[in-house]
Amino acid sequence: MGSVQDDPFARHWLRWVLLFWAIAAIAMIASKWGAIRWFALLDTDDNLRLAEVRAWLDGQAWFDLRQYKLDPPGGANIHWSRLVDLPIAGLILGLRPFLGGIMAEKWAAAIAPLFALGASMAAMALAVRRLVAPAAFALGLLILVFGGQAMAMWTPLRIDHHGWQLAFLALAVAGMADPRQARGGATIGIATALSLVIGLEMFPYLVLIAGITGLRWVVDGGEAERLRAYGVSLAAGCAIGFLVFASNDNRGAVCDALSPVWLSAALGGGALLVGLSLLPVRGWPARLALAVLAAAVIGGCFALAWPHCLSRPEGVSPELDRLWLSKVREARPIYTHGWRVALPTAALPVIGLIGSLFAIWRARRTPMLMPWIGAGLLAATAAAMLLWQLRAGAAAQLLAVPGAAALGWAGLGWARRQARPLTRIGVPALLVLVVTGMFGRLAVDMIPAEAPNAYRKAINTANRRCPTLPALRPIAHMPAATILTFVDFGPRLIAMTHHKAIAGPYHRNQQAILDVQHAFRGSAEQARGIIARHGVTMVLICPGMSESTVYASEAPHGFYTRLRDDKAPDWLQPVALPKGSPFRLWRVRG
Repeated sequence: MGSVQDDPFARHWLRWVLLFWAIAAIAMIASKWGAIRWFALLDTDDNLRLAEVRAWLDGQAWFDLRQYKLDPPGGANIHWSRLVDLPIAGLILGLRPFLGGIMAEKWAAAIAPLFALGASMAAMALAVRRLVAPAAFALGLLILVFGGQAMAMWTPLRIDHHGWQLAFLALAVAGMADPRQARGGATIGIATALSLVIGLEMFPYLVLIAGITGLRWVVDGGEAERLRAYGVSLAAGCAIGFLVFASNDNRGAVCDALSPVWLSAALGGGALLVGLSLLPVRGWPARLALAVLAAAVIGGCFALAWPHCLSRPEGVSPELDRLWLSKVREARPIYTHGWRVALPTAALPVIGLIGSLFAIWRARRTPMLMPWIGAGLLAATAAAMLLWQLRAGAAAQLLAVPGAAALGWAGLGWARRQARPLTRIGVPALLVLVVTGMFGRLAVDMIPAEAPNAYRKAINTANRRCPTLPALRPIAHMPAATILTFVDFGPRLIAMTHHKAIAGPYHRNQQAILDVQHAFRGSAEQARGIIARHGVTMVLICPGMSESTVYASEAPHGFYTRLRDDKAPDWLQPVALPKGSPFRLWRVRG
């Protein structure tokens, strides 16, 4: 790397990041202007996040994250934390005196994700500066904005927690690349703790980062300071995070959130890492033996203390997995989604993995070898995770940025040294097309897709119309009720109206989800029993929504299908809705 002081662009990198972020933020708000106006929180988690923030601002306790508008009267057990609620709530409170309640909520939901975008951009720019070259951060930012799945997590109205988890993952990568050991180790530990406070979605990558940090100490005993700072900050960060943010429900021995289960692992693991860093051990074989022993101690103690957490943290029953979770589209492997989804999703991760291998080879005799091995392992793991679930695409694209930037930066350097103007112009253009993964998106756009058939058009229309404010307005004007509706529609219903629902797609509430499944799949009498048990007074369906197609195909004689076909039982009284409404609504007779 050349001297940063010789390059004003590289020296003032943070200013350029802020400018880049501001331009991206303005462009994203402009592109989402209509959605912001109509409060189009299309994802279930975004709607529930809004409902959670509202409940807190209306007086619900800090440590009480139960959503009482789902599965009343006890409420739905939500495994999140208040950390992500803070910027949203702060924006609402700050904007409310000037814009009024609903407009403050709309703009808070539009702006809050952009904070996570800015944090992600700054962290990834810092990582690329340290791994590739001081001025390469600009190329890294360019690559990042072409990561479609990653950028979708920071788009206005995307107030779910995934954007912040990506930001902290990027911060951990920057910490791994930090040449200052204590600062780098502390950065990794703090980023890990903050991510765990939010949720466990990034857990595989965080565990890998822990292993990489330990491996660096095994290879080079001089890395003890990094290991020690990581252990201290991890333990302290998780302890403080648990005390400040763990909800009442997360203070039990649950496996899907920062609870006593994972807090004990963080405290024990942090203490062992600090202990290892203080031992005067010479030779990598001895350090490796100690590291393996420490890992075995942590793993063994965990297995003995928390055996119920050794399987999937969701703890979903086989029946619920068969009826519900296995139907969740993003939870299926990438190869089940067709090439039009797979190619643009996987293009950048594949390029990033190739670039990481290239960077490892170039750094094989330099101090940058271990940082690049770490970045390469993360990129490879994230790419492999796509073979498990499509939802890994956002993290895979984020973690591909350093490798793709290394490949592109080397290519740009080669092009600048060429004498032919055509080469100096054409190669960079081609490089941008390749290292950003843009070629995947272009390939999809260039090959026309088959026109959707009538069945698919009906589904698309229902999915688009039913969550809209105009469609929901007549229902919102009705007296408050507990409504039986689709699992995936529950969060939208409670966020945009004063009504309550039985369930939303949240795994801790297995019985409520199963009750909705059984109601719509089973007989009218079975549905009537479930309705009575939950105190339901109205039944709402939107024929054609994605969830409804599962009921129709797997239970062709079930309760939902009878409702869709206007064969409702006589204990349901139809409720008139405006002409053209996509909904059908019934009131349960006394």
